[in-house]
Amino acid sequence: MDQELNQLIYKAKRGDQQAFAALVRKYQGSVFRQAYAMVGDRMEAEDIAQDAFVKAFYAIKKLDNEYAFTSWLSRIVSNACYDHLKKASRRKNVPLLDHERKASRESPIERSQTRMTIRQALQKLSPDHREIIILRDVQGYTYNEIADILNIPVGTVKSRISIARRTLKEELTRGEESD
Repeated sequence: MDQELNQLIYKAKRGDQQAFAALVRKYQGSVFRQAYAMVGDRMEAEDIAQDAFVKAFYAIKKLDNEYAFTSWLSRIVSNACYDHLKKASRRKNVPLLDHERKASRESPIERSQTRMTIRQALQKLSPDHREIIILRDVQGYTYNEIADILNIPVGTVKSRISIARRTLKEELTRGEESD
């Protein structure tokens, strides 16, 4: 972590609102993307991101280690998403972020179809498995970071990732067979 970021976190912990605003500007994109990937609705993701930053603002004084800020914030976002999913009366499609990588030889129509197929497969995952796939495969967190974010053992992280990937593969294979 660079020294400037560490200083911002340190100042924000001591009540500096301008420092916290700088943190919001720095992390708003990743917070929104995480929420959007979990709930699949742009407006709801914006609301969740805003709620997460409000919660972070009031809780930042409790952050023990400035170096854990990113995983701490990600956990707040995850919890806010779970709260939202619990309140939702029905599940919605979960769009895949623009991070999916397909061969460059695909046309825009084929890429769009691939995104839609992956969204549909992600929708069939449980919230736990969807979240773990997003944290690992979309946001690039390590197993240890995910374990810290979700407050679960590393073995559980590995198990959930394995199950989620297997389920996704089965769904994607099933979709290809029906074409």
